[in-house]
Amino acid sequence: MTLEFPQPAYMADEELTMFHDAVGKFLDQHAPAERMDKWREEGQVERAFWREAGAAGLLGVSVPEAYGGHGGDFRHDLVVVDQIARKGTDGFAASLHNVIVAPYIQLHGTEEQKHRWLPRMVTGDLVAAIAMSEPGAGSDLQAIRTTALKDGNGYRINGSKTFISNGQIANLIVVVAKTDPAKGARGVSLLVIETDEVEGFRRGQNLDKIGNEAQDTSELFFDDVWVPAQNLLGEEEGKGFFQLMAELPRERLLIAITSVIVMEKALALTIDYTKQRKAFGQPVFDFQNTQFKLAEMYAKARIARTFVNDCIEKAIDGTLDGATSAIAKLWATDTEWEIVDQCLQLHGGYGYINEYPIARMFRNSRISRIYGGSNEIMKMLIARTL
Repeated sequence: MTLEFPQPAYMADEELTMFHDAVGKFLDQHAPAERMDKWREEGQVERAFWREAGAAGLLGVSVPEAYGGHGGDFRHDLVVVDQIARKGTDGFAASLHNVIVAPYIQLHGTEEQKHRWLPRMVTGDLVAAIAMSEPGAGSDLQAIRTTALKDGNGYRINGSKTFISNGQIANLIVVVAKTDPAKGARGVSLLVIETDEVEGFRRGQNLDKIGNEAQDTSELFFDDVWVPAQNLLGEEEGKGFFQLMAELPRERLLIAITSVIVMEKALALTIDYTKQRKAFGQPVFDFQNTQFKLAEMYAKARIARTFVNDCIEKAIDGTLDGATSAIAKLWATDTEWEIVDQCLQLHGGYGYINEYPIARMFRNSRISRIYGGSNEIMKMLIARTL
């Protein structure tokens, strides 16, 4: 069934609607269930699919044409994110590639860096990742221990990272490192590594997770990895922390958007299921408890959609602040988990069976309250504004 929810700003005109349909058709044709099952078995999306997505115009949609992109804007990026969530193509981390890494280069890189990296990101020849989290420093970026110290006309990188999405397949990685460990946040810089061109870079195991089996998540190791000074993003040391803080609100909004879509999908599935499934001689939907639960969940999902839509409009016009994006991430992911959990309960024993979509949604939803900054960190960020 189709539930009524306020339409997001990235579906506001005919051109965006047509693009939305085109992205959906591409995913239907190129990511059928059997191919996604293969990704889940192998623990990653194969590189060939990234090139297919690049050829179809799904990568670099907001990158300017001058750098090989499609000249769209943030709304076009969100259309891709939206359809990936709706189609359940959960291993394809285009949101990381398009909306997190590409803007770092586009907004903070030099002209030479933009021309060097963005065109190949658009084609899918470069698959991007960002290496922030470390074994001893998850959400606390100031506590990172990876260093990038001056060595001749470049930098020598040493350290390790963990929980890195696209870690197994990425060949362009933005590494968060300390170029001056004595300066705290002002000593953090971002360096870009093309993994095929360096020595001393190693990938650890593809981490075995509760859900999101097709999304490769890895440990990375940097053992005296040397990169030229031209790989320092923006070519000015000490700007990394501030570059990260400027872009994190968008990342948290992306998580909130995906959470809202998951809520809507879970509700639609569960309403259909309870109308078909019978207990004690009547559809499960006809029990007052079921109707009340569904009504409560629908109300919360509508609230989440309305608030997140407002955040999207703020992001489009450049007024989305860090505290508001933290509220969106906190509220949407907490509500997603609550709704998916209750929807699984209404499926009864079948909700625990993997062939039912609600089971996979349940497993995949758990990480939403952790990545992008745990929800405990979101509460700290919000509290600082009170």
